[in-house]
Amino acid sequence: MVTGKEEDFDVLGMCEDDLEASVQVFHVRNGRVVGRNGILLDKVEDVSGNTVVALALDKLYEDPLNGVPPEVLLPELPEDADLYSEWLGQLRGHRAVLRVPKRGPKKALQETVTHNASQELARHRLRRASDHNARARALRELQEYLGLAEAPLRIECYDMSHLQGSNYVGSMVVMEDGLLRPGEYRRFRIRDVLGNDDFAAMEEVLTRRLSYLAGDGDTKGQQMMKDLDSQASIGPEANARRAERFAYPPQLLLLDGGKGQLSVGVRVLQRLSLSGTVAVAALAKRVEEVFVPTSAEPVEIPRPSEALYLLQRARDEAHRYAISYHRVLRGKAMTKSRLDGIPGLGPTRQRRLRSELGGVRAVQSATLKELLSLGWLPEGVARQVYEHFHGTA
Repeated sequence: MVTGKEEDFDVLGMCEDDLEASVQVFHVRNGRVVGRNGILLDKVEDVSGNTVVALALDKLYEDPLNGVPPEVLLPELPEDADLYSEWLGQLRGHRAVLRVPKRGPKKALQETVTHNASQELARHRLRRASDHNARARALRELQEYLGLAEAPLRIECYDMSHLQGSNYVGSMVVMEDGLLRPGEYRRFRIRDVLGNDDFAAMEEVLTRRLSYLAGDGDTKGQQMMKDLDSQASIGPEANARRAERFAYPPQLLLLDGGKGQLSVGVRVLQRLSLSGTVAVAALAKRVEEVFVPTSAEPVEIPRPSEALYLLQRARDEAHRYAISYHRVLRGKAMTKSRLDGIPGLGPTRQRRLRSELGGVRAVQSATLKELLSLGWLPEGVARQVYEHFHGTA
């Protein structure tokens, strides 16, 4: 029993990405869930929200297995809600209402259905990614659409992340044979870019990575890499290990962005004499447009194609990896700014203090009595911690 009444209704939940939408529906009859149904929609155009709801209604009620109930609950109303109500009413022979639940058991049930839709989309992505034939087809399509000399068996995708120009980081994720290879991922802390400049940050990251492919006898790229490494005091052994990790050349560099990022990639490849050796493309987030150096207009890759799905997956993973690294650095910066500089409170005592009190904010709000009650913390240091945040006790 999902409601306190013996009523009939259907409830739809939806989860979507840029290429597909998963829609689930629970059929409630006499207050009980008696069945469920689900569909996956290919978004052949750039549609979302109420347009996807309309497509789902068309598909689900074209031949309704459990009939049409007097009420259909939706995540949002389609644009022509009145027309859909009239159509559903004609199918059932009586009036049908479309509604968005706001609270109560029906809202809770819709959240459950939406969760199911999200899980089904995740399972679908996993099945699609693990399908060897689909991956091979995606690589062949990429070769054709992007005009590559060979299928891009190794794709490296790059993204940048920052917060108002602070803690600038870059990420590199790797796909081999259409599968993500987390062991090959790399992350970069931007060293030379001040302020908000994604183009300059992308140029630094690509230079640092591609310098290892500059070619036998060409020391220009290696020297650029040494100049960058010297700023971080990286020794020759660390530099050699990095060179070994970067030994495998990609067939395709995929940059998160549009024409500006593409121009950066082309410039770095030209400077390092790698043009013609490594292909480059850019994938813009908003409308999933793919740009290549040989065309002023975006390449037309069909939205439901395996090729675009593969590019999108690499781009999304690069974004996730960049964001996760940025959060780590931001957290360290916050910790450093609040606890460092307190006399007697070194890294070991900082860690223990955060652990026992429950984080930096808890340390900041702790009373002097609470700090003095920590038997392992010297009284003088406890007073220094309190005075650092509250002034003289």
